[in-house]
Amino acid sequence: MISTQQTTLAQTITLDFDEEMANTRKLLERVPLDDAHRDYKPHEKSMPLNRLASHVAELPSWQKMALDTEVFDLPQGFKPVVAGSTAELLEMFDKNVADARSALAAATDEDLTKTWTFKYMGHHIFTAPRPKVMRSFLNHLIHHRAQLGVYLRENNIPIPGMYGPSADDNWQPGQ
Repeated sequence: MISTQQTTLAQTITLDFDEEMANTRKLLERVPLDDAHRDYKPHEKSMPLNRLASHVAELPSWQKMALDTEVFDLPQGFKPVVAGSTAELLEMFDKNVADARSALAAATDEDLTKTWTFKYMGHHIFTAPRPKVMRSFLNHLIHHRAQLGVYLRENNIPIPGMYGPSADDNWQPGQ
């Protein structure tokens, strides 16, 4: 039977969100935040591993922020949360995913017709419709997740497949 129920914007966003969160968690599970790796960075301009991984874990919360606010002004002196262990990193990620998922489930198409504005210390950075902002936040997470994959690869930590098997997955066609 064909459904005549129309899909909401939030339901459409949730499809991508759920897939990307599942992929992201697989990678975060492999992040070693021990003394030997915590401060690793592949280049002097790169974030340390613990900061990058924590940023990836916090990014799901941006979905909720975009739904709960119409303007976000990042203050000068903002201090990001940095996880001290892999367990703490996963706890932060799981909480942010659950909170964002709840906000998405409650969002209406009317909520998603509004615009969202980002400012830094009172200076306008951008304004866009919420669906575009939310997709941009997912893209931002994917970008940093890919960077994190490079950090892991450079430390000989196996990378899980995201959209299919990775070179580390012992996968053969037909399996």
